[in-house]
Amino acid sequence: MKVINTSKNTLLADNVKRADTFLSRLVGLLNRSSLNKGEALVLTPSNSIHSFFMRFTIDAIFIDKDGKIVKALPSLKPFRFSLPCFNSYSVIELPENTLKLTRTQVGDIVKIS
Repeated sequence: MKVINTSKNTLLADNVKRADTFLSRLVGLLNRSSLNKGEALVLTPSNSIHSFFMRFTIDAIFIDKDGKIVKALPSLKPFRFSLPCFNSYSVIELPENTLKLTRTQVGDIVKIS
């Protein structure tokens, strides 16, 4: 799977895993020591995340059912959490600095394919 910012015509990730069960969303990236360039985790459904017990910093985008970014969290450090974003349907976790490097921001449209 890929994640593409169609508003900017940029590739955010081309090695994408999906977490769509309670257990897979709960574990998320906890068993990883890093998230490499081009990798992403899509948590569906999800409107909040945490980085408790994670060992690295990530970028996260919250998208609605149409793929519109409704919230962006650049550089979410370990042992943090996000407040719920009630109009979010999914959260995409990306390597740190992905948002900055691709100029991805709230209002952009992303496509997961």
